[in-house]
Amino acid sequence: MASLFGGSRASAPAGQIDQARLGEAAMELEAVSDLFTRIVSSCHAKCISTRYAEADLNKGESVCVDRCVGKYFAVNEKVQERLQVAQTSGQRVGM
Repeated sequence: MASLFGGSRASAPAGQIDQARLGEAAMELEAVSDLFTRIVSSCHAKCISTRYAEADLNKGESVCVDRCVGKYFAVNEKVQERLQVAQTSGQRVGM
């Protein structure tokens, strides 16, 4: 049976988790949390009125948020592809 961190339970003694995998999982969780926070902040500011007249999003806000999140992921994917190409070709990558 596979464990949460990708290995099988038989590969490690009970109660022990490979520290490298635990560190990778923590970094991945931090990256996903950061991405979520940036998406919420950006799309909320762009799409949702600060005048909260209704409890739910109206149709325009809902469509805007959907498109915003889609565009955010599309751009993020393109940036990742370019970074990967730059790294494999030996170019210096800086921000």
